[in-house]
Amino acid sequence: QVTLEESGGGLVQPGGSLRLSCAASGSILSINVMGWYRQAQGKERELVANIISGGSIEYADSVKGRFTISRDNSKNTVVLQMNSLKPEDTAVFYCYAVVLATNYRTLRVWGQGTVVTVSS
Repeated sequence: QVTLEESGGGLVQPGGSLRLSCAASGSILSINVMGWYRQAQGKERELVANIISGGSIEYADSVKGRFTISRDNSKNTVVLQMNSLKPEDTAVFYCYAVVLATNYRTLRVWGQGTVVTVSS
């Protein structure tokens, strides 16, 4: 009913940049939360950044000053601009959304993940 499609992952050298995009589609009335999590090998999935409802933004301490999250005008796409990337940023990044569907159910939806590798 609701799908998140992620793009923008890849291989980048330390200090480089990547832009991740996530587009929500399907039977959506509104989107309450959109954001990004990541999971590195051997570690738990952790929040990277969220945009909540009217525009409140939350960042993990480890990415503050380097990553920027934003929405487009349609309110169904979220972008994560990642600058000054470090090897410890290497992970599978997952888009996440809390969506009010057209059947009036609140859904928590995950994307399939996009791989970010920061290495020389």
